[in-house]
Formats: sequence, structure tokens, C-alpha cells
Amino acid sequence: MKRWSAIAIGLLFVGFTAFGCTTDRPADGNWVTLLNGTNRLMENWHPIGDANWKVVDGAVMADGGNGFLVSLNSYSDFEIKAEFWTDEKANSGIFIRCSDPLKVTATNAYEVNIFDARPDPSYGTGAIVNVAKVNPMPKAAGKWNTYEIVAKGPVFTVTLNGQRTVDGVRNTQHAHGRIALQYGAGVVKFRLVQIKAL
Repeated sequence: MKRWSAIAIGLLFVGFTAFGCTTDRPADGNWVTLLNGTNRLMENWHPIGDANWKVVDGAVMADGGNGFLVSLNSYSDFEIKAEFWTDEKANSGIFIRCSDPLKVTATNAYEVNIFDARPDPSYGTGAIVNVAKVNPMPKAAGKWNTYEIVAKGPVFTVTLNGQRTVDGVRNTQHAHGRIALQYGAGVVKFRLVQIKAL
């Protein structure tokens, strides 16, 4: 009887390892999932401002107010993968290396923009505001998109849906800090945010 109990406990452990304990990390073990549209992973973020963030249909969304979800941890050199959806009026972005987690701006962080309707499109979707322009600006509204953002020392690359929009630009303003997901206008959804240290 004891032998069967030990076997059962071992099988349960294997089952939890395979299915229950790896939800935050893909199989390669290098990526950490910060957000995947569940209430549990919302615990990795601290909201600032009054944006009405909520979990809806497997995504974290906002459609009112103004504010950010700010990561609890700070990062230096990393790669981010983020899946997002916006409508045509949306103003959003992924801010990296934010030096002040209580007041996120494009001057104390790098803002990888999501803003198809920006009056000056050179710093619209695909650009790093005030650091790297994009030309022509790609459109993101009305579909799910994937951002791949690499920050390694002073060098940054941004890829949107397989298209390189920022290619190895150098800037030394911010070396370390939080990540922040912005809600400024329209409808904004994030269904996956993963990070890998470099």
C-alpha cells in the first residue's frame, strides 16, 4: 500500500510540474511571463493613474481613464515579447527602463509607441519617442500585433509583426528600470507580455 501511495504522489508531482508549475515560463526556461490575460499574473503589476484595467476574454484591457500598469521588478538588459490589440483611436505604448515607477513619462523612460493616430507619425507606432523615428509608420489598429523589443546596454531594436522599425539605435539616458504598459485613449488590450534577461 505504501508503495502505491509513493507512486501516486510521484505521478501527481510530475503532473503538477508539467501542467501547473510552468505557466509562467515557456519550455526553454529563459522567458518569464509577466502577463497572459489572467487575474493571477496581474499580480506582477502595480497600477498608477485611473485607467480601468480589467481581464476580459483572455486579455488585460482598458477603455477609459488614463494610466499605466508598472512592473514590480526592474530590468537592465532584456528582450520583451508583447502581444497587443488596439482600436484606431488608441494611444498606448510599452515603456522600458522607467526610473520612477510612480510617474512614468517619455523623459524618464524609453517609450516604444503604439499610437497610429499620433499627429506627428514619425514618433508613432513602431518608434521610440524622442529617440528613434519610424518611416513609414506601420499601422497596428484592429488586429493582434507582436512587439519584440531588445534593450542591451545603450543599443535598442524594435520589431513589429516581423518588421524592424528601430534598428540598433544607441542611447544612454536610461540604464535600468521598470516596464510600464500605457493606457491613454481608445481601446487597448494586452494578452501576453514575456521578458528574457540578456
